[in-house]
Amino acid sequence: MSFLDELVASTRARVAAARAEVGEDALARRIAALSAPLDFTAALRSDGIAVIAEIKRATPSQGPLDLDLDARELALAYERGGAAAISVLTEPEYFKGSLEDLEAARAVSVPLLRKDFVLDGLQLLEARASGADCVLLIVRVVGEHLSALLEQTHGLGMQALVEVFREEELELALGAGATLIGVNHRDLETFEVDPQRTLKLAPSLPPEVTVVAASGVSTRAELQELADAGVHAALVGQSLVTSKDPEAKLRELLGRTGS
Repeated sequence: MSFLDELVASTRARVAAARAEVGEDALARRIAALSAPLDFTAALRSDGIAVIAEIKRATPSQGPLDLDLDARELALAYERGGAAAISVLTEPEYFKGSLEDLEAARAVSVPLLRKDFVLDGLQLLEARASGADCVLLIVRVVGEHLSALLEQTHGLGMQALVEVFREEELELALGAGATLIGVNHRDLETFEVDPQRTLKLAPSLPPEVTVVAASGVSTRAELQELADAGVHAALVGQSLVTSKDPEAKLRELLGRTGS
């Protein structure tokens, strides 16, 4: 069994437990009391390239990054640093995240992305009930169920960042009607990073699609290269979480050191 298979199996077990413990009706009642989700795509369509700053405590490849981070305070630091949106990793076993981190990050006024291995409609309800405006849908994980999950996501008023790595995954995403696409530079099977992955797939992306580059972006020069290629946003996590001053690091990435 590959790592990705293990992760999907772990996620299915987590979903089954949540369905038994919480249930869809309780989540629906929480959602009904919330204000409408923020427009995630619009936040990324600003002048210059935007940054989605990520909150994550650990990764399978690097191990612990900052297990004791304060999700609320880090989110606020990201907002002050100029983040257009914030991604919160909620997978508990391998990334040490939680829905509580997502709820804590709601202290900010910018849109929030629930980043997890979403494969069931219950996780969409969890995301919205916890304050998410957008969810990550990974083509390699959801496969032919992408269209149905996109429909459910939009039905909750949220948007979906559809993640691809290969050309055939991009074709499936576009065929399902995805308009917000993230190109992961990291292969989820091997963990190898190809920093040119977004640039390789860019020629196949229609102009109306909002493009996000993910993984392996840590310098202003890398961000500028993506901007020059017409990429709308980059998702940056590890270099911010491990920085002594995440707010200052984000300003540096955005070229706003004088702000």
